[in-house]
Amino acid sequence: MDLRFLFVASALLLGAALTISLADRVSTCKVKWLFGISCADVTEKLVNQIKEWQISQSCQYEGERCSYELVSTAPYVIKATHTSPTTKITSDLEFLLEQSTVCKMSGEAVSEFSKDPADNSTNFCSLQNLMDGSDLVSAEGYKQFSNKWICPGFDTANCTLS
Repeated sequence: MDLRFLFVASALLLGAALTISLADRVSTCKVKWLFGISCADVTEKLVNQIKEWQISQSCQYEGERCSYELVSTAPYVIKATHTSPTTKITSDLEFLLEQSTVCKMSGEAVSEFSKDPADNSTNFCSLQNLMDGSDLVSAEGYKQFSNKWICPGFDTANCTLS
């Protein structure tokens, strides 16, 4: 048997095993947005919304509009977390911005994977509620791109702010 074939086959099997192992532990959602406003304006609105929805004493009347925490900001990078008061799942959020003729922003939410189908859209809603709350969905040139393969629950999510 060709030694190169054996090496490649072993590497593929190991990669598949690691991917399956990691997939059992985390859930990830990726979304891209375009805005016809500057990335500085997008950053300001997003950071202000995260700060407005910082962890509060009680989320009883706030729905998902609480329990966000700003971790860090740097030029073109925003990191935050959101702990769902409903599911208690914490999502690590990261937004990467790129200014060109439009502001391009990619967002990713990563959380511990839950086998409960009701939690399927937790990561997407952690991102989407910030877009809705900051009113970036009404910004000039707003467009959103994702799908159910890179963001589980994207096609079935019911993200309510209340």
